[in-house]
Amino acid sequence: MASNAGNADLYNNTEARLRFEAYSRLQAAAVAFGESLPIPEIVAIGGQSDGKSSLLEAFLGFRFNVREVEMGTRRPLICLMVHDPTAETPRCRLQAEDSEEFGSPIYPETAVAETIKEMTEAHLRQTGGTVSAKPIVLRVEFAYAPNLTIIDTPGFILKARQGEGESTPNDILEMVKAQAAPPNRLILFLQQSSVEWCSSLWMHVVQELDPDFQRTIVVASKFDNRLKEFGERWEVDRYLSAAGYLSANVKPFFVALPKERTISKSDEWREQIQAVDRDTLQHLREKVAGGFDEERFGSCIGFGNLKRFLEEELARRYRDAAPATLALLQERSNSLAAELAQSETKLHDMQDTASLRRLAMKQVGATVMSFQEMLLEGVAAPELMQHGLTLEEERAASSAPQWPGVQSTAEVANAELRLLGGASFERSMADFQAAVNRLGFPGVGHASVANVLLSLSLKGASNGDAAAARAAQKVARSSARTLLLPLLDALIARLAAVLLRTWHIAVDHIVPQDDALRPYVVFNAELRAAFQAFVNVLEEQCRGLVRHQVDVATSAYAAKPLSISALTLEDIDDVVDAQNVPPPPTQILHDRDMMAASQMTVPETPSPEVLANNRRARRPLASFQPNITAKSTSTPVNKTYSSVCAMAERHFVAIRQSVAAEEAPAIVKAAFLEPISRRLATDLSIHLFARTDQHFMTWFASPGAVEVLTAKRDALARRVDGLVRCKNEFAELARCL
Repeated sequence: MASNAGNADLYNNTEARLRFEAYSRLQAAAVAFGESLPIPEIVAIGGQSDGKSSLLEAFLGFRFNVREVEMGTRRPLICLMVHDPTAETPRCRLQAEDSEEFGSPIYPETAVAETIKEMTEAHLRQTGGTVSAKPIVLRVEFAYAPNLTIIDTPGFILKARQGEGESTPNDILEMVKAQAAPPNRLILFLQQSSVEWCSSLWMHVVQELDPDFQRTIVVASKFDNRLKEFGERWEVDRYLSAAGYLSANVKPFFVALPKERTISKSDEWREQIQAVDRDTLQHLREKVAGGFDEERFGSCIGFGNLKRFLEEELARRYRDAAPATLALLQERSNSLAAELAQSETKLHDMQDTASLRRLAMKQVGATVMSFQEMLLEGVAAPELMQHGLTLEEERAASSAPQWPGVQSTAEVANAELRLLGGASFERSMADFQAAVNRLGFPGVGHASVANVLLSLSLKGASNGDAAAARAAQKVARSSARTLLLPLLDALIARLAAVLLRTWHIAVDHIVPQDDALRPYVVFNAELRAAFQAFVNVLEEQCRGLVRHQVDVATSAYAAKPLSISALTLEDIDDVVDAQNVPPPPTQILHDRDMMAASQMTVPETPSPEVLANNRRARRPLASFQPNITAKSTSTPVNKTYSSVCAMAERHFVAIRQSVAAEEAPAIVKAAFLEPISRRLATDLSIHLFARTDQHFMTWFASPGAVEVLTAKRDALARRVDGLVRCKNEFAELARCL
């Protein structure tokens, strides 16, 4: 036991015990609460069967049959070793899942492995996996244990065992890499000494985690298996130096441990470990020709030297990390205390109707302001622009019908930009205008013109010129209604969709994510429904205004009949082709009495005077019905049809220009935007808050809501208490570091 006595001179003292106790408690709290504290630790990694479990038992000073239950292939094990001279029998306690509390000591110590196995299997049944990165924490207090913390990880494997998922090898690799990645952890990499340095299967993992080997200790395990291969000194020294395979700053250790598995008593186990160390040195000195370079490599051979080195290195790192650790504890304690106070406030508010009303009004106001800003003032925040849509995406996302005959987006400016809010609103207006510009006058059949002309004749509009003008107006008005109203309805639906999408973006991405009311799904659904109802009302009102405007516009044209007598058909065609607005009706009015007989468009129709004088002797209607379907292009009858079509096209262009390009856009903007500026906040408030307290609270009193918040508050309180206690203890013990 001489080596243990030597170790006691270095580490078996009050300061060392207090130092480790402080970090041990910090580590327990960190694991329980998921905190990230830069506590110096050791992570043991390596391939399966490379000796990590035996090495852990050697550090503990007793055996607990960890290899028999293959614990290491499932979850990491954080082993907190505490040197306690009074504990002649190991006191092993496992930390409860999701808690910083440790259970009662487990006796005998050989039962620890079975308990670990049960915890692992229960956890994996919950997660449904074959491995888990969530560690198990074991605290061991023992007179012959050093003050160390070692994290034993599952061994790397090349192929999954029978019954395991195919991804198990990669799952283990990624889990171990995650455990070894934090810079505050030393990497204890084990590799069997029978494997040549150049043939290492897992050295690349270490090089990926720690390229310069600044925090890696390489251990060649099962060194006794290699001894028989050494015959001369140069062979030993070449292997021990690992020249050409490891960096010059890497100092590998060569360890052999007892192979006898029947050893059950802890004192026998420790004696055998020291005996193997002595036998290894004796073999190198006496059975290798020339021995070995003991001055250079003597401190790297044997478990005792590895143990001493790790204790010294961990103590040094404890001292170096103490100031940063204490500062971080203070910061985390303050942060959690503030979070706890906020949680207390939320819990109080959730049970206070008046507070809930204030919070709800605050959220509605914030949402309305954010929505109006996005709609009326534009959005410049890059994080919000990702929610915008291109014109093609906007068309596809809208439930409104597409523009008739319009597929391309090339005619609309900024079609490829991802826009939202007011920009998207304005682009939809431009898209509508492009569709209107492509809208041509539909063809009118002879039968349609005949129906209108004959109906006018029946009413006594016998003058051919006036009848043709009125017929053209009726045809144009009917065509305008048929073609423009669906486009206007589609525009209104598109704009309503833009408003709804903008509202959802404002609610989800602008209003603070930690808003106290965000967990209350029913209230937030009611808020969205209230805005939907508001937009639905605006949509219906806008449709009514637009239809009224179309009626007014078409009626105004009907009240001012146009004559075609002052224009030739070629002039009319030129005007239609140029899509010009028609001149004032007075410009083309002509005295009917000045018209030559050859210019009369419907000579067969008797004048009103003739009809008045011959009412009793009126001929049957068919006797003076014009032959509108005449085939000859030179007859006056066909000229009448052409004249009506030309005038109708002229009127249609005028209506299209006036209603769709000038009047309707202004009406639509006013119908949507003015109420949003003036009434939105008021209407939403009436919808949401003009209710009894009992009705209002049904949106918040979901089953278990208060209990959930209470549990969250209590968990925060435990975290605060634990960290504050650790911080105070660590501050008191820091002078020992």
